[in-house]
Amino acid sequence: MEQKLRLRTIEKTDLEFLHKLNNDPDVMKFWFEEPYMSMEKLKEAHEKSQNSTQHRQFILALDNEKIGYVGLFDMEERHRNAEFGIMIDPEFQGNGYAGKATKLALEYGFQQLNLHKIFLFVAKKNEKAIHIYEKIGFQIEGELKEHFFVDGTYHDAVMMRIFQRDF
Repeated sequence: MEQKLRLRTIEKTDLEFLHKLNNDPDVMKFWFEEPYMSMEKLKEAHEKSQNSTQHRQFILALDNEKIGYVGLFDMEERHRNAEFGIMIDPEFQGNGYAGKATKLALEYGFQQLNLHKIFLFVAKKNEKAIHIYEKIGFQIEGELKEHFFVDGTYHDAVMMRIFQRDF
């Protein structure tokens, strides 16, 4: 029997899982953020997000197991664009879930939200992720030199985008 990968809305019961991801240095370095998130701060952010029209956040589930987090952020109503972000639990990395989850998020963003453009930032040295995004149809828009500070050094990043018409 084939397992089903899907996106579902985040519930309060998911906050422990998100807390684990947000405090994992190996996960957060790809978000260019410090792995430092208290449960209280996470609860507060979850409450605020319930009424947000600018963000859509999902748990990536494999059948009923939580394996990651996917989000569309800072949606611009007039310009119809949003930033994409994804976290895969390290226990489930390397199984092709990132590409499939990205496609699910793009389908949602383009078909449900009628977004025109979805963009992302990725570390230039993360060639594996860039390759996955390019296979899906993202194109590089530009490079940001020494843009993010992680683990004591500055890192270059690439901004990538995909238009609705190209998906």
